[in-house]
Amino acid sequence: MLRLALHWQILIGMLVGSIIGISLNATCSSKTVQLTAEDGLPTGVSTAEVIDSSSSTIIRYTDKDGTTTERTVDPVSQAEGVFASIDTLETADPVAVRIYLTHGKSTAKRIGDWFARLGGLFLRMLQMVAVPLIVTSLTTGVIGLGSSEGIGRMFRRTVLYYLATSMLAIGTGLLAVNLVRPGLRVGQVENVNVPSTESESLVDVLFHQLEAMIPANPLGAFVSPNYLSIIAFTIAFALFSISVGGRTKEFVGDLATAGFEVMMAMTMAIIRLAPIGVFFLIAAVTATQGVGVFGSLAWYVVAVSLALGCHACVTLPLILRFVAKRSPLEFAKQMSPALLTAFSSASSNGTLPLTMSSVEERAGISNRTGSFVLPLGATINMDGTALYEAVAVLFIAQLHFGFNLPFSQQIIVALTALLASVGAAGIPHAGLVMMSIILHAVGLPIEMQGVILAVDRVLDMARTAVNVWSDSCGCAVIETLEARDAINASYREQQLNS
Repeated sequence: MLRLALHWQILIGMLVGSIIGISLNATCSSKTVQLTAEDGLPTGVSTAEVIDSSSSTIIRYTDKDGTTTERTVDPVSQAEGVFASIDTLETADPVAVRIYLTHGKSTAKRIGDWFARLGGLFLRMLQMVAVPLIVTSLTTGVIGLGSSEGIGRMFRRTVLYYLATSMLAIGTGLLAVNLVRPGLRVGQVENVNVPSTESESLVDVLFHQLEAMIPANPLGAFVSPNYLSIIAFTIAFALFSISVGGRTKEFVGDLATAGFEVMMAMTMAIIRLAPIGVFFLIAAVTATQGVGVFGSLAWYVVAVSLALGCHACVTLPLILRFVAKRSPLEFAKQMSPALLTAFSSASSNGTLPLTMSSVEERAGISNRTGSFVLPLGATINMDGTALYEAVAVLFIAQLHFGFNLPFSQQIIVALTALLASVGAAGIPHAGLVMMSIILHAVGLPIEMQGVILAVDRVLDMARTAVNVWSDSCGCAVIETLEARDAINASYREQQLNS
């Protein structure tokens, strides 16, 4: 019996999930329910009507005297009195949310919720192996480097690559949003009903990252988990194992190698479930979101997609071809299981075990490179997120002010997006948290984030795939540079001995 390659299985799972999800959304996304006092209505309300569809949700109260009051949830509409999501409605009327969740969800959303829960089981399995895989792999890789000099060289190259590609991504995003000008193609938004949240300053966010590198309780960091704390402590532990040397270094190295082999075997077993996990994850998104949410934000989606596509399909492949000396198409095929899973899950941290296995098992990159570059990249390298934030902020500025931000302000956006992306967590919607910092830096109201909430999930999936693609390309680049150094060092040694 013909067995398809893993990336084809995942792609088929994604396509079938998309078709089923869109079909559910098209046929089962509308529901109207009328409730009476027995259903736990608020005091003084005689009946309530819940009207749920793919584009909006209305909870309509009718008092005993016939007066009606509506609670409308519509992620696209920005009219006064309209809430951007069920979560934002809960602060104003928790009873309405309870009524909706109990009686008013459409069939598509109910099935979509179950799809999300089943897909979440796959993500939980990946998260289960992530921390032990990082620790064992990173320890093995660092001890394999043999000295702090080799680690320092690889660290400098890795950080330089990440900074360079993030700046290129942001530059691409700024170019796209200035060409497309999505915020100037729709009506100006005056009011967005998303509650304001207190945002940290950029300095605070970066200092928190510095604090995370010195965990007060390393065991607590492993439990949470805090990936930057785990990476910093593991590197320090491996470095001091090298410093102690002798039997201690051998024991730590052997233990880490044995643990890594076990974790890789467990990871490979979980990866076989990827097509099923991807099916449920993508079906959940398409069943609940549908395609209608793209209508009023079409030009914004075009700008983000154009920028992400240019960075992923032009900039990074050029770096891969001319610096890493690899075929971009072949490398993309090797990394396709990780890229498709990243797109479906919108979590670079959750995809990390799959990325590490694809880099080493499929792309042939050494463990010492992959184990060092990938965990660091999943924590601090967010090309897609940085690009997305730059485009989103300029789009919001165009909507709010009615004109493009001047060049000096765009430079502030670029620098702030670069630094804020370092502090973004590798989880769904983490970019929205960091975006408040950039909005504050250029004097825009933080509440304006609500404009883009309708399409954030789908674009989050795309930018996460770009994040993982950039990390993977970074592995290939660092591997090539390290191999070149090894060849040069061997040549110099031969010259000295001859």
